[in-house]
Amino acid sequence: MRHFSASPREMVASLWRHRSLVGLMIQREIVGRYRGSYLGILWSFFHPLLMLLIYTFVFSVVFKARWAGGSDSKSEFALVLFAGLMVFNLFAECVNRAPGLVIANVNYVKKVVFPLEVLPWVVLGSALIHAAISLVVWLGVYSVFFGWPPVTVFLAPIVLIPLVFFVMGVSWFFSALGVYLRDISQMIGILTTVLMFLSPIFYPASSLPENFRVLIYFNPLTPEIETMRDVLYWGRFSHPVAWASFFFVSVIVAWLGFAWFQKTRKGFADVL
Repeated sequence: MRHFSASPREMVASLWRHRSLVGLMIQREIVGRYRGSYLGILWSFFHPLLMLLIYTFVFSVVFKARWAGGSDSKSEFALVLFAGLMVFNLFAECVNRAPGLVIANVNYVKKVVFPLEVLPWVVLGSALIHAAISLVVWLGVYSVFFGWPPVTVFLAPIVLIPLVFFVMGVSWFFSALGVYLRDISQMIGILTTVLMFLSPIFYPASSLPENFRVLIYFNPLTPEIETMRDVLYWGRFSHPVAWASFFFVSVIVAWLGFAWFQKTRKGFADVL
């Protein structure tokens, strides 16, 4: 039986060896999503723009919400909210699809020698492209209402590095588990919805009572959301320790997820 390395080095080396394949599959993923539509990839611009307009209307006009410590600007709440939501959407898109990744590519398991471990990278690449488009929309709206964004926006890609490792670890784990436990895809959809409301997206963590504020920081998305919001809107990088801690934990999560995937993939063909 073929041996699949589960070393931390192989986790990165596999992506580098198959980078051309991953690039082609990401391109196919993006093109396939909009194939047959008149506007094509332009929908990826219209969707975040529409959502940003809806958030602005609902929270600023209907609910008259204001961000704690912010101004009375109607667009501020929507921009601050959307900055955190971009982080969550990146996480949710990858994790929600993870349980069905291997199941949806049975031919790669049974008929050809294919590096199955790169499938989560393809989904992540597609999600990162959509996140980048959402960021462009965010920057455009910010520029219209507030002028030039703070220089800290250039830190946004660095802020996302821990999230990339964390998402990959969770995706490897659930993509392998989904082969053996089909119900996991239904459970993940519910859990991500719950996680959205337990993350400081629609509210700052500082607005919670002291007893609950400690609990929300056990949410792995909290440091990413708050740091992304800070560098995009508030022009500061105020949680370096939390970011560094999350980076360390994320690398471990990525390796554990990769090791689980490599150890369990030997039985994929038998189950499928």
